[in-house]
Amino acid sequence: MERRAAAVSSDVRGALADPPTWVADAVVCQIFPDRFRRSGRVREQRGLALQPWGTPPDGVGFQGGDLYGVIEGLDHLQQLGITCLYLNPIFSSAANHRYHAYDYLQVDPLLGGDAAFDALVVELKRRGLRLILDGVFNHCGRGFWAFHHLLENGASSPYADWFITERWPLNPYPANGEACGYHSWWSDPALPKFNHANPQVREHLLAVGEHWLQRGIDGWRLDVPDEVEPGFWVEFRQRVRRLNPEAWIVGEIWGDARQWLAGEHFDGVMNYRVAWSTLGWVADGRLQEGHARSSIPYGCISGDRYREVLLDTLQWYRPQVNQAQLNLLDSHDVPRALHMLQGDVAALKLALVLLFCLPGVPCVYYGTEAGLSGGAEPACREAFPWGDPGDWPQDLCSFIASLAELRREQPALRGAELKIELLPGPDGEQGLRLRRRDPGGAPAVELVVNRSRTSPLSLACSTGAVVWPPELVGGALPAALQPQTAMVLLSTASHC
Repeated sequence: MERRAAAVSSDVRGALADPPTWVADAVVCQIFPDRFRRSGRVREQRGLALQPWGTPPDGVGFQGGDLYGVIEGLDHLQQLGITCLYLNPIFSSAANHRYHAYDYLQVDPLLGGDAAFDALVVELKRRGLRLILDGVFNHCGRGFWAFHHLLENGASSPYADWFITERWPLNPYPANGEACGYHSWWSDPALPKFNHANPQVREHLLAVGEHWLQRGIDGWRLDVPDEVEPGFWVEFRQRVRRLNPEAWIVGEIWGDARQWLAGEHFDGVMNYRVAWSTLGWVADGRLQEGHARSSIPYGCISGDRYREVLLDTLQWYRPQVNQAQLNLLDSHDVPRALHMLQGDVAALKLALVLLFCLPGVPCVYYGTEAGLSGGAEPACREAFPWGDPGDWPQDLCSFIASLAELRREQPALRGAELKIELLPGPDGEQGLRLRRRDPGGAPAVELVVNRSRTSPLSLACSTGAVVWPPELVGGALPAALQPQTAMVLLSTASHC
C-alpha cells in the first residue's frame, strides 16, 4: 500500500499537503457527548435505567447526554466564542465513551441516532459552525458486527481475516491468566484490533471516513493513529481531501509528530506538549503530582524550559502546520487543568490566556468554563452542571469569551510566528513576554504574563495600547502587572 501511495503525482500531493485555511481562525470545544446535556427528546432513552445527571463519573453507566442536547447548548457555546465542535465518538457502542464501536455507519441510538445527527449538522451549518468527529479506526468493540461473526462462526467466518487471530475458539471474556486468542489494543480483549493488511478492512474504514464527510462533517480527529501502519493514513488523506479539500485531519499523537505532519498524513495533532508545558509553567511550583507519564511528563518547569518546549515544537513543523495544531490544556484522557493546578483558578486563567495566544488552534474542553476539576479518567468526564452559573464551581464564561474575541480581532494571534522573552522580577523568573507578528502587516501583539502569586512585574519595557483584558482597554498602561495576571498590547516599540 505504501508503493501505491508513492505513485500519486507530485501536483496532487501539493494540493493535498497543506491544512485547510479556515482552521487557523477556529476556536474548538471538545465535547464528551454522554456528559454534555440530556435533552429528554430521545425516544430510545425512555424507560431506561440512566444514571441521574451529575452522578460521579464511572467507567460504566450512561447519564444520557445526546446530540439534541448539543443543539440546545449551541447558544452557550457561541457565547463563549466557539466556532468548531470536536465530539468524542458518537457511533453505536456499548461503552459510555463510545471508543468500543460496533457499527461505524450508525449514530448511537442513545444519542438520538442518525436523526439527531442530521438535525445537529443542519443547525451547525445554519450558524456557520464546524464539526469534527472522533474516528477510532485502529480497533473496534467486541460487539462490532464482523467480530461478532467470528464469535458465532469461528475460523469458518468469511470475516476471519478482518482481525489477527492466534487460536480458536476465541475467548472474548477471558478470566485472569487466560488468553483471548486475538490481537487487541493494549491487550484489552474488549478492543479487537483490525487487520489493516486486509483490503476489505481498509476499504470499509476508508468508506466510513468518506461517508460522514458526505453527511456534513468538516473533518476527523483520529484515535491512536500511530498504531496503524502509515500507508493507510496516506490513502485516508487522499480520499478524504479529494471528497472535501477543506476537511481538517487531526491525529492523536502526543509527542514528536514530524513523520506524520509532512503533508501525507495529518494536518495537525493534539498538541499535548502545549498542555503539559503550559500547566507546568503557570503552576509556579504547585502542580498536582502522580499523573506524569512518558507521553505527558507533567511537572513544574522554568520559564527557560517552557520557552524551549514551545520553540522546539514550532521549529519541528511548517508554519501552516503550526497554525493547524489542536492546542489543549486537558481532555477526556487526562486530568482537567484545574485539577492539575490544585484548584488555582488564577493559574488556570493564565493557562487559558496562553492557550489563546500561542500559535495553533485553541481547544477548550467542555466544562472548563464552569470550573470542573475532575482528576484522571473517568473522573475528568463529569456531567456539565447546567443551571444557574452562580451555582457552578466557577463561572469563566465571560473570561473565555473575551479571549476568543481577542483572537478574532487580532490577526497576529492566528499566525505562526512566536518570540518569547523571559522577564525577571522580585520573585526571580516570574514573567514571560510573547511577541506575535502578522506577516500580512497587521499590528504586532505582545502578551505579558506574571505567574508570581505575590509580586508585581514591572512593565517599564512595554509600550502600546492595551487590547486585553477588557477592563483595561482604553486606559493608561499600568506601571506593573499584578500577581497572576496577564495583559495583551498592540506593540509599538522595541523593548529594553
